[in-house]
Amino acid sequence: MKYTSIKMQEIGVRELKARVSDVMRSVKVNRARYIVTQRGVPVAIIAPMDSILSEKPADDSWDRLMEIRAKIGMGKQNKKSSVDILSEMRR
Repeated sequence: MKYTSIKMQEIGVRELKARVSDVMRSVKVNRARYIVTQRGVPVAIIAPMDSILSEKPADDSWDRLMEIRAKIGMGKQNKKSSVDILSEMRR
């Protein structure tokens, strides 16, 4: 996740429970961001969805995974269908 210099307010989990409607309204209208803490330890971030969805993935892991998948698929192919293989296994 990309860190920015946006000022985030801290809010404890108990306070969040009591003020959830106000916090969500603030996030929606004012585009506020909150760090949720539990016993003083940060555990979550509440932020507008479009600010998270607009971030580009940091690397091309998915592309590399698809390349590996293609290489594996080019290996030795079995001439039997999956139905035939399952039928043999059940005997």
